[in-house]
Parts: sequence; C-alpha cells; structure tokens
Amino acid sequence: MSGSQLWDDVDFYFSSHLSPEDDVLQAALRDSEAAGLPHISVTAPQGKFLQMLAEIQGARNILEIGTLAGYSTIWLARALPEDGRLVSLEYSAKHAEVATRNIARAGLDRIVEVRVGPALESLPKLADENPAPFDLVFIDADKANNSHYVEWALRLSRTGSLIVVDNVVRGGRVTDADSTEADIVGTRAALELIAAHPRLTGTALQTVGSKGYDGFALARVLS
Repeated sequence: MSGSQLWDDVDFYFSSHLSPEDDVLQAALRDSEAAGLPHISVTAPQGKFLQMLAEIQGARNILEIGTLAGYSTIWLARALPEDGRLVSLEYSAKHAEVATRNIARAGLDRIVEVRVGPALESLPKLADENPAPFDLVFIDADKANNSHYVEWALRLSRTGSLIVVDNVVRGGRVTDADSTEADIVGTRAALELIAAHPRLTGTALQTVGSKGYDGFALARVLS
C-alpha cells in the first residue's frame, strides 16, 4: 500500500469514528466541487480539530482569513454560543457566494459574516470598526501574505487568543531558505515572526492525510 493511500485510509477511519460529516458538511463539499472551487478545504479531522480548539478556548468571536466554500467556517461557527460572531474574509466573490449558501444551509448565517475582497484591504476596515477582540484567528489564505495576516491577527486579538496558520509545511519546501517562491517566503516570514515576537509563543506540527503532507502553526498571544 502506498503512503498516500494509507494516509487516506487513516483519515477515513478517524473521520468515520471521531468526526463524521453530517449532511450539511457533505453538501458544502459537493457544492464546492460543482462550482469548480479548488480541493483545498480542511479535512474532516482538521475541521473537528478547529472546532475543538474554539470550544476549549471558549471562543465568542472568531476571525477566519480565507473562506473558500465555508467548510472550515461551518466547523468553527458550530463552536460558538448563540450570541457569538464569526467574520470570514474571502478574496473571491465566486467563492464567497458558494460559502454564503453553505453557511445559510447550516443555519449559521445569523452569526457568520462573509466579507469579500483582498484581506489586506478588509482587515484595516474591520479594525476601524473597533470590534470585540477575536478569541481565535484561523489563517488559511494566500500564503505570500501570511506574516501580514499574523500581524493583523495580533492587533485584533487579546491576551490568550489563539492564532492558527494552516499549510505551513508546503510538502517540506518550508525548509528551503533560498526559495524565492511566494508561498515559501511568506510562510517562513510568518513562522519567524511568531518565533521572534515578544507577544507570541508558538509551535508548528507536521501532518499527513487526505490532503497530503503539510502542517499548521499554532500561536498564543501572551500580552
């Protein structure tokens, strides 16, 4: 059995026992595929992991940078209380349209807001609204701007907030200090920012699964 097939099988085993997808989540993936969106959503175990992080955190306010079809948005929003809030930023109007339908089908449109446009334009506007600090920030957008997203997450959060940066391993390419590829440069800059910033502590973990070899970084705001 190939390594990738084994990873798929283990993911399926974990999903079927610990994070089974209900009709709403399955429909979100079907609609994403039907609309021709890229197959880059988190897996079910990863979605459940995000949901549990938000629950452990006692999150009331969540910021997501990168909505895609709203699959991870649904997992995260389900961790929120009735009066919670999730703001998700999506560059593509097409993606946002699919996500908005999926979120409404999940019955979460009352607490989830999808904002369309480049995140680095949406984030200053969001800051101008002086929102309540975000308890958890999930960053899963264009990797070239990862360090900028971490900086904004820090600005919009509070002491004790969590920042999750997805896809930081890049198939192992993250170790290439000489790379000029935007995703590697941006990812390395984000990791180095987390390592050096006096208000952050963090770690990163490698993962394998249905989406291949990758990983995520987790940072906590210290002050």
